Amino acid sequence: MIMAAGLGKRMRPLTATQPKPLVRVSGKPLIDYALDQLEVAGVGTAVVNVHYLADALEAHLAGRTRPNIVISDEREQLLETGGGMVKALDHLPDPFFCLNADNIWLDGPRDVFHDLSAQWDPEKMDALLLVVPHARAHNFRGKGDFHMDPSGLLSRRRTGRIAPFIYTGIQIVSHRLLRDAPTGPFGTMKLWERAIGEGRLFGTGFTGQWFEVGTPQSIAPTEQVLGRG
Repeated sequence: MIMAAGLGKRMRPLTATQPKPLVRVSGKPLIDYALDQLEVAGVGTAVVNVHYLADALEAHLAGRTRPNIVISDEREQLLETGGGMVKALDHLPDPFFCLNADNIWLDGPRDVFHDLSAQWDPEKMDALLLVVPHARAHNFRGKGDFHMDPSGLLSRRRTGRIAPFIYTGIQIVSHRLLRDAPTGPFGTMKLWERAIGEGRLFGTGFTGQWFEVGTPQSIAPTEQVLGRG
């Protein structure tokens, strides 16, 4: 599943007339970076949720045959990340990859989807998040998201602390994570917190380079690094 329904407020004014997934970096729409990586990894179908300027995004996706695109329509109500997964659940295998539409990354020795799959253990995990240390997180200026113990168990950043790992926006999700989920809009953190309490939220470190492309100011530095390969 690709999360593409957000309003893209931090990317204004570029998102005044286009949805954030269609903002171009090095001449290529953001969402195509994610779709191209899925195609290379052999993923056959991508469920894409749409809300803001949905017609433009659907028109762009209509020209794509690999992966096959299934639209999860949130035009009537933006459901946020957690609610978006719940709405699309009937179209999603168990488990499924979930990633943000604005992800750009350069893989390490192995692509992220095979890396995640190799680490996935359904007996002990509800979700497995791809996380990256600050040194490999281009354009990121925050305090980080998670602490991770030697076994991969995740815990949230502690108040007043810097967390060593940043969530890349890419994860494997079990349907178990979505059990008894709220109705309507809600964020994935609500489900992650329950999984943390049950000892079932894990992470794996990304060995490549990841780019946060959340503002117009982050585009040029990202293009410079991509141009160097």
